[in-house]
Amino acid sequence: MLLGFYGSGFSDKRALSFVNLYKYGGGFDMAAAIAAKVSPFGLFETRRLVGALTGIIGLIVTWRIGRRLGGPTAGLIALVLLATCPLYYGHMFMNAKDAPFATAMTVLLLGIVRAFDEYPKPRLPTIALLAAGLGLAFGSRILAGIAAPCALAALTLIVAGEINALGLKRTSARLGTFVLRSIPALIFGYVIMGLLWPWSVLSPFNPFRAAEYFDTFFEKPWRELYAGKLYAVTDMPATYLPHLFILKLPEIMLVLGIVGAAGALIASGQKRLPLTRRANYVLLIASTFLPVLIAMTTHPALYNGLRHFVFVVPPFAVLGGLSGAWLFERARTAGKWAMAAFAAFSGAGLALPISDMVRLHPYQYTAFNWASGGVRMAHDNYMLDYWGLAFKQASEALRAKIDTMGLKRPAARRWIVEICGPQRPAEVALGPEFETTWEPTRADFAMVLGTFYCRDLTAPVLVEIEREGIVFARVYDIRGRPVPNLLTEPPP
Repeated sequence: MLLGFYGSGFSDKRALSFVNLYKYGGGFDMAAAIAAKVSPFGLFETRRLVGALTGIIGLIVTWRIGRRLGGPTAGLIALVLLATCPLYYGHMFMNAKDAPFATAMTVLLLGIVRAFDEYPKPRLPTIALLAAGLGLAFGSRILAGIAAPCALAALTLIVAGEINALGLKRTSARLGTFVLRSIPALIFGYVIMGLLWPWSVLSPFNPFRAAEYFDTFFEKPWRELYAGKLYAVTDMPATYLPHLFILKLPEIMLVLGIVGAAGALIASGQKRLPLTRRANYVLLIASTFLPVLIAMTTHPALYNGLRHFVFVVPPFAVLGGLSGAWLFERARTAGKWAMAAFAAFSGAGLALPISDMVRLHPYQYTAFNWASGGVRMAHDNYMLDYWGLAFKQASEALRAKIDTMGLKRPAARRWIVEICGPQRPAEVALGPEFETTWEPTRADFAMVLGTFYCRDLTAPVLVEIEREGIVFARVYDIRGRPVPNLLTEPPP
């Protein structure tokens, strides 16, 4: 629709009023739609490929932030921590909103870090990067506004420090220079945002209208499984986000990230360090923790695990990179036994999430860390495959089963499959020989996710998709049987 809007000379305006998606930016969707025109794959596969490429950009930018703030070792460790994080890795293949937004916010973070490093006269490449980050982030989600208080906190530290060292007059002049040099980034960032999110520039107040819209939950609330209980998504406990981060992030990332945050906080108060470096430590800490703290305070609707907060994982990986580099240098100074201990710690720490990613493939986003008990623990306590990714493998297995059993499609109609879970992925994966439905009706098969809201049936099981002994999806043969209601309660 966005391509149609531009291709028609702005006369095709469907994209400006479609459902509620016009209140999001559509940069990723446009990129995927363009790629699909030349891709040998279907639209779903192409979107996943574009998502993977976007996620790789996020990895590269995270490496650059770590390298700039802590040197080559810190950059490398930050990169490895993020690349082996199942939460980030899994979402970058299939999440068309939150994963690209995470990359855009990481680009914006790098732009701000560079701008503060070059304070009060950021160079032209930095201004260009800052403009790109602003445009991409705000052109993805209005939530990008969270970067403003993070940057303001860092800038306040610079101004306060310079007032003590240089006096008010000179500090004001330097601040004015910084602001004036940053204005082009704001202007070009606004232009990029408008290209990716045309509705946002139809009225200067539209971004604020979008923020107001998302500030209050815009759907009929449903219940989701959290800590073994069903909660309305508008009434999740305040501990929802930090609790899930502790359960889902790899142990090595948690340890290094928390140590890095503490170290960065201490370093931000050490006057022997350059003021701009201290400010960037504050920026990094705020970018990681402030969004979570605000959510805990304002209590918005929380659902689908951590997908809306994937964007805080890259800066957390950078904090982990900083502490990892510090430990590496201490170990190298201490001698070969210390280096051997560091290597053992790193190898064992990384082996845990990597082994999870291999065993759960391609459902890495469902991973829970080893300390929490993994997906075996999570199955009866938390949401796993809420996106319904397992329906693709289940559909392929069902088609193969039908061929193996020699089943013939009913005359004058397609196979009918009743779905419990996201219907559209199942419809695409099954293909044109199948008809999918939500409603209890005349059906041949029932395809269900292995989640709390899908009923277990007493019917022959044709297909089971399992990981770690946990059923992610199942297909029942319900031909000649009363068609059941698959839902134990309405899904999201």
